[in-house]
Amino acid sequence: MSKALRVITLSTILLVWLTAICGASAFRMGDQGSDVAEIQGQLASLGYDVAADGDFGPATAEAVKAFQVARGLDADGLVGPSTYTALLGKAMPEVSRGSNAIGRRVVASSMQYLGVPYVFGGTTPSGFDCSGYVRYVFANAGIYLPRTADAQYECGYAVSTSKLVPGDLVFFSTYEAGPSHVGIYLGDGNFINASSSQGVSIASLYSSYWGSCYIGARRVM
Repeated sequence: MSKALRVITLSTILLVWLTAICGASAFRMGDQGSDVAEIQGQLASLGYDVAADGDFGPATAEAVKAFQVARGLDADGLVGPSTYTALLGKAMPEVSRGSNAIGRRVVASSMQYLGVPYVFGGTTPSGFDCSGYVRYVFANAGIYLPRTADAQYECGYAVSTSKLVPGDLVFFSTYEAGPSHVGIYLGDGNFINASSSQGVSIASLYSSYWGSCYIGARRVM
């Protein structure tokens, strides 16, 4: 086979492979933007409990699953072509994986450890404390953070609550003054953390307890 023919053949294979990857894409947890807001708005109009804030978090995923069950679709919480068309009545646009790719990776990694017990000083999936959990999850995404919550609070830059995106770090003053607890923002006003009472679990940033001790957020991505 000539060099030119090999190049053409390899290019064709690559194009087919990329097309398959794009065709298999879906909107999922950690995604953001106007397309996500449109999905959320349609879900809300159908009576599902979700805000059209453009952040695809746990509440959106649960609403998508409920819609999929109602329509006889695979209830995976992902908005792929079939779910998108059933929901919005049109073909799904290309899913952009731009600047929030790391955030998506962090969110996906964080969810793998739901239910892991809390262990003071824990830094592995056999048991985590809050900052040990955050450090472990971010290391999986190639971002290396200090060990403690107060040191993690010095990383990156501050972001307002209204500007939070999935993957941001959220901090709380709990057992002592200053940033003594940390979690990972998921979207929809929810975050995931290793708490002493529930282990790795999802909580609302606006609950009476967490809302009262919330002190700010940092973006390290």
